[in-house]
Amino acid sequence: MTQKPMTKTQLVAALAETADLDKASANRALDALTEIVTKEVAAGGAVSLPGLGKFACRARPERTVRNPSTGEQMQKPADRVAKVTIAKQLKDVINA
Repeated sequence: MTQKPMTKTQLVAALAETADLDKASANRALDALTEIVTKEVAAGGAVSLPGLGKFACRARPERTVRNPSTGEQMQKPADRVAKVTIAKQLKDVINA
């Protein structure tokens, strides 16, 4: 069941075919979507893509972590991470 992920070139070609666009327009649309989602999530907001999921930024508090090679305990400062929640509609399609 493991297969290679779709490349950007393949995604642009599929998007162009499905939306009846030329590849240059599909590439610009994909780049614009990526830029919009990146800016919004980096600013601390969230973006919901209907049928796919929700991209959000989550703050993680300072915590104690362990270096696996030495076993040394150290403090990791607070940081922010991107979180993706998959939409129920996509889960249902995958598990059907």
